[in-house]
Amino acid sequence: MCVFCKANEVISSTTTHVVDYKGCLIIVKNVPCEECVQCGEIFISDDVAIRLEKIVDSAKKTMQEISVLDYNKVA
Repeated sequence: MCVFCKANEVISSTTTHVVDYKGCLIIVKNVPCEECVQCGEIFISDDVAIRLEKIVDSAKKTMQEISVLDYNKVA
């Protein structure tokens, strides 16, 4: 159930997560999520959020002006 519009249906999907870090962009593609079919709101599970945080922290260490990472291809 969507907590924003109260629709009863969400579907499995993927999204792109963008972080602006000290004027640089970190882009993580193909992040698994649930998406509301009515309003399009995105929901990320706790497990995905934890892994996403690790991916972003790792990218910060090798920061370039723009870093594009694929969620499914990062260890």
